[in-house]
Amino acid sequence: MTTSTGRHFLQIPGPTNVPDEVLRAMSAPTIDHRGPDFSDLLTELLRDVRPVFGTTGPVVVFPASGTGAWEAALVNTLSPGDTVLCFETGHFATLWQEMATRLGFTVDFVPGDWRHGVDPAVVAERLAADTAHRVKAVCVVHNETSTGVTSRIPEIRRAIDDAGHPALFLVDTISSLGSIDYRHDEWGVDVTVSCSQKGLMLPPGLSFNAISAKALTAAGSARTPRSYWDWAPMLEANDRGFTPYTPATNLLYGLRAALRVLYAEGLENVFARHARHAEATRAAVRAWGLEILCADDREHSNVLTAVLVPDGADADHVRRTILDRYDMSLGAGLGRLAGRVFRIGHLGHTNDLTIAGTLAGVQMGLQAAGVKVSPDGVNAALDLLGRPAG
Repeated sequence: MTTSTGRHFLQIPGPTNVPDEVLRAMSAPTIDHRGPDFSDLLTELLRDVRPVFGTTGPVVVFPASGTGAWEAALVNTLSPGDTVLCFETGHFATLWQEMATRLGFTVDFVPGDWRHGVDPAVVAERLAADTAHRVKAVCVVHNETSTGVTSRIPEIRRAIDDAGHPALFLVDTISSLGSIDYRHDEWGVDVTVSCSQKGLMLPPGLSFNAISAKALTAAGSARTPRSYWDWAPMLEANDRGFTPYTPATNLLYGLRAALRVLYAEGLENVFARHARHAEATRAAVRAWGLEILCADDREHSNVLTAVLVPDGADADHVRRTILDRYDMSLGAGLGRLAGRVFRIGHLGHTNDLTIAGTLAGVQMGLQAAGVKVSPDGVNAALDLLGRPAG
């Protein structure tokens, strides 16, 4: 039996490490979710969560994972048989379009190589050709957690506008919210989908929809059956400081604490920290002589880096070696990337020493697993991390 000392390094791209103050907040006694204290808590949270989304409009919170927020976005805005335009940017984009198909929508799924984000030119081309406006929604994953590729949301919005197309714009920010700059209102997004266990630094269990006025109008005529995921009773109850069914009260305590942590640092500083840690990680990967999965320098993720192992190597063997020897968890390759990549999470509650320790563990693990890499990787990252922040 192996005994581990020190703290486990959880460097998967979510769930992420939960700050101690958030853990303490969640340990508070549960309160009556029909009483005035809960009403005060929820009213405060629904106001204070909006800046993270970059919106002044409503944000609804469901007790669910991000998958639930996917479904809520679709069933509230679309009718059976409606066409949605989706893009194969990775494993999670694939799952979202599969859900849309199972729910009875017609999916136009644009194939991709999992190394690039959504091409705005393709969006413009597809929508310009849709003169009958059969496409009712464009669905895009902002940051594809399986690949470490970030799609350029403002450029996609411009492509929709340039095509003069009325389609709704639905964006998954499950692994980007609270870590990468995101602007629901400014970028003209109609439904933003997210969840609690990534940049918001909470355990799984809360999912979110930020909703535009256009999306609310669409919900009034959408004919897809919905009950649990229905925005209307949620928004009506929220106006009174309540929810239509039992909320995840202790996670809401944690959300209040997590928002305070983010706002104390300042969102711009949070985004800059994530960018810096991502740059250091990429510097290490390149110095090791390995290849980053993301193939477009404009689209590198600031929350995770997916690393391709050389031909003949097994990424899962590398991950097991690192876990067994150094008590650190890295993300697995998902779907078509299984065994070909490992994913280094550098989001949430991290600092320079976290990243330096993570990269040291990866370098030692690669060497222990028999993958030939240059020993210069960690030094390349330290050179970058040693510069003054900002």
